[in-house]
Amino acid sequence: MKLAISLMLVLLFPFGVSADTLNGKVVKITDGDTLVVLDADNTQHKIRLSGIDAPETNQPFGKRSKEALSALVAGQRVEVDWHKLDRYGRIVGKVIAQGKDVNLAQVRTGMAWWYRKYANEQSLVDQGLYEAAEAKARVTGVGLWGDKDPIAPWDWRKR
Repeated sequence: MKLAISLMLVLLFPFGVSADTLNGKVVKITDGDTLVVLDADNTQHKIRLSGIDAPETNQPFGKRSKEALSALVAGQRVEVDWHKLDRYGRIVGKVIAQGKDVNLAQVRTGMAWWYRKYANEQSLVDQGLYEAAEAKARVTGVGLWGDKDPIAPWDWRKR
């Protein structure tokens, strides 16, 4: 019986992945993929939006990407669904504001790339949504895709 229960748990929760939820108010926008949320205990949490990579602040479209994120969530209550901390101690998660996936909105409007390097950390549904959003943004030339030769942030940082 114990073996059957253990097997069932392993099948239901593969690889020990668990998620947490943080609720709070956005009190700061750092850039196009990072913000700060203040929780009910007045603790600030730095959040790195999962599944995307926005232009760096000193990179073309960096300021516009930050402004776009600010327009979406500044001062609003959000829910952050997360499962890890990055090497800088930031919570990495999907930000939901008024029922909308903010991370996806940044990709959809051409203010961020879908971060394929970390696609395995997204659900298959999200992978498909983010990939399609980026493809559409590219084709329609919205946001950074209107630039002749946009440089991905991961390439910009290597310079």
